[in-house]
Amino acid sequence: MSRRSFEGIHQAVADDVVLGKDVRLSSFVNLYGCEIGDEVTVGAFVEIQKGAKIGARAKIGSHTFICEGVSVGKGSFIGHGVTFINDRYPRALTTLGEPQDDTDWEVIETEVGERVSIGSGSTILCGVKIGDDAMIGAGSLVTRSIPAGMLAMGSPATPVGPSPDFSNRP
Repeated sequence: MSRRSFEGIHQAVADDVVLGKDVRLSSFVNLYGCEIGDEVTVGAFVEIQKGAKIGARAKIGSHTFICEGVSVGKGSFIGHGVTFINDRYPRALTTLGEPQDDTDWEVIETEVGERVSIGSGSTILCGVKIGDDAMIGAGSLVTRSIPAGMLAMGSPATPVGPSPDFSNRP
């Protein structure tokens, strides 16, 4: 684990964060209780919560929120301003009117496969799986699982065909 590759200032990186080699962090990141793989790039104003896992060589764009229960596969791209949701029925208070704590709600996991691209401004609801090599168009609302290798877009995100093949690009 190396913290030498941090590029920014004003970073909140908790002691319980597991960092791989050559992780690049921009300014104004907030990381706690998460696992970040080797050679990951994290943009400015990103929060990654406890229990989240980011695979090696992923790239996380600025202003993105990755909450507890989210796993992002190796080589995936998460665009700017992407938001993940981990609670189907979010509430501030219990039925008794008391502030909720961790025991008052259930984390619903979300899985992003390997080499996935999620366009800027997208929202990913909890409980979905985005298959390997899928691509999500910018501004999409992902409400259900997206099969591997598919391009999906819209609100709700709907598969429209195969994901573009970039294997022959430099």
